[in-house]
Amino acid sequence: MIQIVIEPAQFEYDVQSLVQAFYPGRPFKVNQEVSNFFRKLTIRFLENQIMAELADEQGVLFQESVSCDCAHFQGKSRREIKNVLKQVVYGLLCKDTKKTLAWGTLTGIRPAKIPEMMLREGMKEAEIRRFMKETYLISDQKADLVMEIAKTQEKLLSAIPYENGYSLYVGIPFCPTTCLYCSFTSYPMKLYEKKFDAYLDAVTRELRFLGKKLQGRTLNSVYIGGGTPTTLHAGQLDRLIKEIKENFDFKEVREFTVEAGRPDSITKEKLCVLKQNGVGRISINPQTMNQGTLDLIGRKHSVWQVREAFFLARECGMDNINMDFIVGLPQEDETMVRHSMEEVQALKPDSLTIHAMAVKRASRLRMNPEKYAGLKLQNDEAMMALTADYAAKMGMFPYYLYRQKNMAGNQENVGYAREGCEGIYNILMMGDYQDVFAVGAGAVTKLLSKDRREGTRIETLKNVDLYIERIDEMIERKAKVL
Repeated sequence: MIQIVIEPAQFEYDVQSLVQAFYPGRPFKVNQEVSNFFRKLTIRFLENQIMAELADEQGVLFQESVSCDCAHFQGKSRREIKNVLKQVVYGLLCKDTKKTLAWGTLTGIRPAKIPEMMLREGMKEAEIRRFMKETYLISDQKADLVMEIAKTQEKLLSAIPYENGYSLYVGIPFCPTTCLYCSFTSYPMKLYEKKFDAYLDAVTRELRFLGKKLQGRTLNSVYIGGGTPTTLHAGQLDRLIKEIKENFDFKEVREFTVEAGRPDSITKEKLCVLKQNGVGRISINPQTMNQGTLDLIGRKHSVWQVREAFFLARECGMDNINMDFIVGLPQEDETMVRHSMEEVQALKPDSLTIHAMAVKRASRLRMNPEKYAGLKLQNDEAMMALTADYAAKMGMFPYYLYRQKNMAGNQENVGYAREGCEGIYNILMMGDYQDVFAVGAGAVTKLLSKDRREGTRIETLKNVDLYIERIDEMIERKAKVL
């Protein structure tokens, strides 16, 4: 157990995220009494300094402090104070663990957003790099990555009038099975198949409400995600897409994506429905091309089905196919990751999303630690670099990036694409470039402030039955804000 004591408590989330990055998997408590602790981190804001110390049960191991004189804090924002505090804590944790982090003190979801906003403010690239390294202590490799992505996104978005536009997300929270690591809102298809139509009835009501409210605004991208949207039957998919198109103006839509996801949910009939309704981009997500891993994590499809689904999509005219992979899956090593990359290189998809394994609190992997304690989750810089090398061999470049808590190896998720096949919705949503209106169980609408630094979230109930039952309340939640 790690005990964190911090006064005042306003920076506790920032500190605990950094602690988790250095001691992955260790439980912790903040401002609570702990017996038999492994480490105790104490942070106090005194009259003229920030003091931090790290101790074990035998006593103090390391101490750091920063003067709180005018040069440091007078007139400084919370963000600036937080950055100094995290540098102090980072120094302690580096000394204790004898390691550094490639992402330095950065623990937020959108690291590329920082250089992107600086570019828009007119700062020079060299100045931004220096700021990123001095303020957040990130490695040269990560500085190169975020700068490349920031410049790529700036170029891509210059052709899209997104400032006054919005994106639409429609959530279909059903899957053939629930993966070992998953905590998304997803319900087993076999148990909920009889409720698909009732769910679509509720979604339709949300879509019709939003369609009226958003008349006159420009829709830039549409994303049907999940779960696995292709668990719906072909007729139900057709019904859903037609409902979206009847209620929203598609004249300026730059991208329409459906996450096909599981290969075992894909049929020729469903692909034809998507193609005929103008869906231009799909995602087929094997996560790994190692059959033993697929069996272990609870995906009931084969590697052969992945290939068959991909070729079937090509046969149906899909010319913008993304594939998702996870690095750090249980029991996978670098050789197995290399095998997956060799397999995907042979398929020649149009884009590739590489996720670093993140152990979510609500996943079976996290909720049953005794059962899965022996599983090894391996990830590091070399394994992520391996995937980047294969993406480059396939003619792809990185175009978006985000991070999550509890990621194996403290790495990141990166989207790679061939030119012209970038996921526009991914950029707009993950970079907080515009409002995203979301419908469906567990879907979160996010409305941004003018400076894009803050947002208002409107959430819907995650439980499918309650979502259907209380759809009027879900609509009212949006109505109050809109």
